[in-house]
Amino acid sequence: MASQRGESLDTVKTRRKGIDKSHYLYIAVIAAVILGAVIGLMFPEVGKSLKPLGDGFIKLIKMMIAPVIFCTIVLGIGSIAKAATVGKVGGLALGYFVVMSTFALAIGLVVGNLIHPGEGLKLTPYDPTKKAATDSTVDFLLGIIPGDIPVLPTLFAAILVGFALQKMGPQGTPILKAIGHGQVLVFRILIMIMWLAPVGAFGAIAAVVGATGFQAIVSMFTLMAAFYITCALFIVIILGGLLKVVTGVNIFKLMKYLGREYLLIFSTSSSEAALPRLIAKMEHLGVSKPVVGVTVPTGYSFNLDGTAIYLTMASLFVANAMGTPLDLGAQVSLLVFMIIASKGAAGVTGAGLATLAAGLQAHKPELLGGVGMIVGIDRFMSEARALTNFTGNAVATILIGTWVKEIDGGQVDQVLSGELPFDEQTMIAGHAGPAVTEAEARPVPVNA
Repeated sequence: MASQRGESLDTVKTRRKGIDKSHYLYIAVIAAVILGAVIGLMFPEVGKSLKPLGDGFIKLIKMMIAPVIFCTIVLGIGSIAKAATVGKVGGLALGYFVVMSTFALAIGLVVGNLIHPGEGLKLTPYDPTKKAATDSTVDFLLGIIPGDIPVLPTLFAAILVGFALQKMGPQGTPILKAIGHGQVLVFRILIMIMWLAPVGAFGAIAAVVGATGFQAIVSMFTLMAAFYITCALFIVIILGGLLKVVTGVNIFKLMKYLGREYLLIFSTSSSEAALPRLIAKMEHLGVSKPVVGVTVPTGYSFNLDGTAIYLTMASLFVANAMGTPLDLGAQVSLLVFMIIASKGAAGVTGAGLATLAAGLQAHKPELLGGVGMIVGIDRFMSEARALTNFTGNAVATILIGTWVKEIDGGQVDQVLSGELPFDEQTMIAGHAGPAVTEAEARPVPVNA
């Protein structure tokens, strides 16, 4: 008993320690944004001189674009193939995920075109060949960071490698494992870089506010407010409407049932923190174990509705802020690119930002200079992304269970009405264990 209690306390301490580190970064970014805005407003020339801090951070993110895209797409193709072989459940789930992700991306584009976020800022376009008016020390330090690796050729090569490894069968397994280890290394570097986000955000926001004044602050708040409203409407109207029509389940009752998970996600800014609990709760709700075991883990990598909305709205914000709005053709091609690249933008801090930078670099490299503004407000939008992603996967699990007739409707009613409450102790004892292994639960280690 004592040993179990000790292990439990150690586990709690470890989790708290992890959450605290995340909160330190969150608080540091908030403080950096506020300080940068104050300096930009009160000392415009000083703010402009801090631009190299933001530029250096953007270069570090750009450095990681190609490795992130390559690893996630290669492993993602392998995960798709694996899920599809599960049968009707896997195929139906993947089809639904592709449709909903595309729909979410399109909604982001529609809202972005309606509100025109970032319009009127007219920031200086990013030109990698142009020498900045800085001293030799700044030039030297920025020159240390590696140059660009083309995104579209990397994406094409990753797709070819992924399908080639599929054709190799068992012979390709060691290579896939090696790429998986490489992905862990890539994301570890990306996490290290994200600890510099406060510095990058401070320099970028100070420079933008110094150059444009209060208009920059208004534009950033407009984007954040529009994003939160869009995510809320997407959950209530789109996901709620689909859930009601197909299953008769009320979205608000489902959200109340998942209330503790929402609090966990809000405190960590990541939907992956609630993955084991979602598996346990969906099984308790009445969805069969095989359906939950396939749908939830696969959805965590391929059903990223909140991230999809974020990517398209942020892209339009940057384009408008740089004074070079995207035409319809560029927006459609960006949407197609994001459909593929967003599959690697899910649980690792910074992956979504890298995917956004990849999309902009692939279509208009001169827009990369505006990513610095997104760095400053990215963390403010992470909760909405994570909550939308999580809700989308919960709804998808119920829908898939209904379509394949692997759900107990009577149990659903009992659970959501409170007659059959969820047993927290059963879940802690390993209720979710048999449904999915750790490796299966994370087919692609991926920002909420």
